[in-house]
Amino acid sequence: MKLLFIGVAVASAISFSACNSNADKTTDHSAMQHNLDTMKDMPMHSSTTSNAATTSKFSEVFSHYQHLTFALANDDSKEAANGAKAMGEAIAKVDKSGFTADQQKGYADLEADMKEHTEHITANANNIAHQREHLETLSKDVYDLTKSFGAGKPLYKIYCPMYNDNKGAYWLAESKEVKNPYFGNKMLTCGEVQEELK
Repeated sequence: MKLLFIGVAVASAISFSACNSNADKTTDHSAMQHNLDTMKDMPMHSSTTSNAATTSKFSEVFSHYQHLTFALANDDSKEAANGAKAMGEAIAKVDKSGFTADQQKGYADLEADMKEHTEHITANANNIAHQREHLETLSKDVYDLTKSFGAGKPLYKIYCPMYNDNKGAYWLAESKEVKNPYFGNKMLTCGEVQEELK
C-alpha cells in the first residue's frame, strides 16, 4: 500500500513539473484532415515565387495572430479582443486568386473556423479564460494553415503541457522565446518549442 501511495505521489509530481519536460507531445486536429491531406499534395511550395506570393496572402493574418498571443501573454483581454478583431478582418481580405479548387475548399474550411474563433475572442473582451479556450483551437487552424500554405519565415510551435487540466495546448510564435498566452504572468515561461515551421 505504501508503494502505491508513493507511486501516485511521484506521478503527480512528474505531471506538475511537466513544463520542464522534453517529451514530444502533439495535439490531433482531425476535423479538416482530409482537406489538408489533399492540399499537401498541391504545388504550393514548388517555387520561391509561389511560396512568396502565398505568404504575402497570409502575412497580415499571421501578424494579427501574433498580436493576439502577445496580448494574452500579457493578460490583456481587451488588447486580445483588438488583435482577434484585426485578424478576423485580415482573414476576410485574403486574396484567394490563384488557388486551385481543392486549395479553395481547404482554405474555406480553415477560414470559417478561424473567423468563428476570432469572433468569440473579440466578443469576450472581459473573459480572458474564454478567449484562451478559443485561442487553443484557433492555434490549431493557424498551424494547419502554415503547414498547408507555408509562412515564408520561421514560426515555432510551442507546447504548454499544463494548460486545460494538463491536456496541453500549443501556439505559434515568431521567436523561440516562450511567452505563454494560456497562463500569462501566472506561468509566462511554461512551454517548449516542439517544431520549427517555414
